[in-house]
Amino acid sequence: MSSPEDILTEGCAILEPALRQHGFEYVPGVSAKGSGGRFARGSFVRNNRRLDLHVRRALGIVEYHVSEQSLSHEWYLLAATGRRGAYPGYSSDPIAGFRHLLTDLEAHGQAFLSGTDEQFAGLCERAKSADGKNET
Repeated sequence: MSSPEDILTEGCAILEPALRQHGFEYVPGVSAKGSGGRFARGSFVRNNRRLDLHVRRALGIVEYHVSEQSLSHEWYLLAATGRRGAYPGYSSDPIAGFRHLLTDLEAHGQAFLSGTDEQFAGLCERAKSADGKNET
């Protein structure tokens, strides 16, 4: 079994070309052992935008941040498409979640990748109204 650091490195190599073309740079995060076992974190960052990734045995938490507002990947997709996806999906391949995320970014990531702060704020508002929860 690969370590969380290895999974994150391999997965980020899948995402990097798509994110780099929009000016995002990868910034490694912390790797440690927590109550749930070993984990690794990293982010793709451009100015006031950040895509946070968290790995244990596979890609788990994915969060989008623009200035002070943020959305989980699940809520981002719900706001962008009107449907909730099964993210990161279920697979015995620990890299499959990164491929799934790349597909979602290419199909629905415009508000985060190249949109205005106001477009992202609009997604945050739609996510709040979809569930009555404040995700920001």
